[in-house]
Amino acid sequence: MSWDEEPEQSAGGDTERVFAALPPARGRGFAHSWWGVGWQRAVEDSALEGAVMAAGRRTARAGAVGAVSVRPGRLTAVVRDRDGTGRRADVTLRRLSADEWRRLLAVVAGEAGHLAALLDREMPPHLVADAAAAGVDLLPGIGDLEPECECGEWDHCVHTAALCYQAARLLDEDPWVLLLLRGRDEETLLREVRAASAPAREAEPAAREPAGVPAAERYAARAALGGDPPLPAAPPPVERTGTPPSLVPCETGEVDPAALEFLAADAADRARVLLALALRPGHAGQPVPAGYGVWEDAVRLAAAGPPEPVAVRLARGCRRSVAELRLAVRAWRAGGGAGIAVLEDPPGAAPPEALAQLAGAWADEVAGRPRLRASGTHWTVVGEGAQLRYGADGRWWPFRRESGRWAPAGAPAGDPATALLTAREAVAGDRG
Repeated sequence: MSWDEEPEQSAGGDTERVFAALPPARGRGFAHSWWGVGWQRAVEDSALEGAVMAAGRRTARAGAVGAVSVRPGRLTAVVRDRDGTGRRADVTLRRLSADEWRRLLAVVAGEAGHLAALLDREMPPHLVADAAAAGVDLLPGIGDLEPECECGEWDHCVHTAALCYQAARLLDEDPWVLLLLRGRDEETLLREVRAASAPAREAEPAAREPAGVPAAERYAARAALGGDPPLPAAPPPVERTGTPPSLVPCETGEVDPAALEFLAADAADRARVLLALALRPGHAGQPVPAGYGVWEDAVRLAAAGPPEPVAVRLARGCRRSVAELRLAVRAWRAGGGAGIAVLEDPPGAAPPEALAQLAGAWADEVAGRPRLRASGTHWTVVGEGAQLRYGADGRWWPFRRESGRWAPAGAPAGDPATALLTAREAVAGDRG
């Protein structure tokens, strides 16, 4: 297929995928993965009617969206009203043009990390930002999501809004859904990625300077050099931030097979990521990234879903309870190390920018303005089990009250109103 052609719709429907209806999303954040949260934020940022979108989100959380068909440029599902009536809802998204796909492939072919991830059938999060820099928007913007619904509304209704939100959960399952919506199924795109990267790989040796002296020449000249030259100075040591919590051997002194298998899989996964990063242009000039502390690394490992005995040992190795580890895992999934910091760091002085955002968040909603009790960078809603926290990263983090302690309620947001909506929906889900 040439770049000037759109992907063909095969008779067998190869470019359509159908996802089964998902259960209600109660008591937790709506989307969890980087791609799901990114889609959800894009939907919310591009929405023109906040009340309709909020109602659609509640409908999607309640499990009222049926099986979703995903095709190039279109989402389709039947959404049930409270009385059980089903309405067919469609949401269309513009397919990328041939020129946009060409530019996107150029970005992928020129970025070794993107290339390695896509060829391994993974979607690198930085692809969205790098594509945008090349003038290609993958996530939807204002006016990009066009609604069509049997209920007769000319603009977005509860049904199409629910379908938009449900797409975030589909991206949690498989981020390739986004590229299918934009016009390329996975197999077609991977084939084009390989074709686009082949010329670059062929031209690469000629474009590079020799990396050093060939080994054969070096050994042949050994006698003339009078022996081996001195070795170069060792590179500066990398500061160690701690050692990972002990998993092997177990308390009996024997190797724990489950723990060993889990650590080996984690090491292989991290090695693959580090290799992809090492292949990126300019990697040699980048500073060494900061490592994880013992607690953060234990949480990172636990977030990967090890067997329960392994998770218990991770908690014990850090002198923490299993409940503390589970809470930290939720914070990690919501925002990595920043999420753990917001969960565990004591509230500091509220910066002026946070106070300004709070002052303007509900300026036009006098009746709907929440009553907030402030404690530094924490604001608790009076009479509710919901709380807002302002992080050092400038984002607002939703929390809810659980068993006498505050727990993360979902992904952070750029404004307090959105974060509070997430927290309140999590509280409502617990009550439901």
